[in-house]
Amino acid sequence: MPTIFDTAQASYTYAEFIKLLENLMAEGKTTGNTQTEEYLHYAKLNLQRMRRWDKTFVLNEDLKKLLEQMPEQQWWVITEGWCGDSAQNLPGIVQMAEASKGKIDLRIVLRDEHPEIIDQYLTNGTRSIPIVVAFDGNDQELFHWGPRPAAAQKLLVNWKNEEPQRSFEEFEQEMHTWYAKDKGQQLQQEWFQLLSAASLK
Repeated sequence: MPTIFDTAQASYTYAEFIKLLENLMAEGKTTGNTQTEEYLHYAKLNLQRMRRWDKTFVLNEDLKKLLEQMPEQQWWVITEGWCGDSAQNLPGIVQMAEASKGKIDLRIVLRDEHPEIIDQYLTNGTRSIPIVVAFDGNDQELFHWGPRPAAAQKLLVNWKNEEPQRSFEEFEQEMHTWYAKDKGQQLQQEWFQLLSAASLK
């Protein structure tokens, strides 16, 4: 049975997504409906972050072994090029899919092109990204994850509740410092739990 992701007008492999971002950047653009200098700045930073994580992200052995044992799955990622949380998490998720040795197929769709898809996976009523949705070989949904690890989500909630609230720039620095120190460990812990539970279904 087809899933809502089969209605996507376009989807990308990770390599195709990076190429799309590079091509748009060369034109002074990014993905999505918002084309401002601020978003272009974020998109440029995110390309750099993803390239860095592509080289430095290290899967732990327990997760690697689990992924090697996974049955066939389809992972759909909903994101945009300007999204900082995506840049910090997507490279690690891609490496997880690659560790399955071909059994996990990962495709990326753009949020703003597919409101009907993201609206099925809202976070507290918002279209937060990235969101990853996993299906088994029979197109049954196994789980979805996102938009960020639990500790990072707590940082966001705490910032929103601050009185007086620091600037977004100050908060963003705190968030990306957390990602740099964590080195993808909480991401991997959460995915180990999700995949372990999915394997029992």
